[in-house]
Amino acid sequence: MLGENHALMYEYPELKEKIHQLKLSDEAFAQMAKEYHDLDHEIRGLEVNGVPTTDSRFVELKARRVHLKDQLHARLVNGKG
Repeated sequence: MLGENHALMYEYPELKEKIHQLKLSDEAFAQMAKEYHDLDHEIRGLEVNGVPTTDSRFVELKARRVHLKDQLHARLVNGKG
């Protein structure tokens, strides 16, 4: 769905407390989470506002978001990523 919010808290509500803890205690996690948030915000802005962009740029942004989400999830469930 266009404009859907993919914030970590919505994607993993059962891990909300762990997300918060890692943002405070793990600098690498916090940086990745910020990049993920910024990408999600940019993607939603492009979708909702109909901002012109190339398909390849849009795909690149979404692929980066998925990659970050996978890394963040790995850290959340087993401390690696």
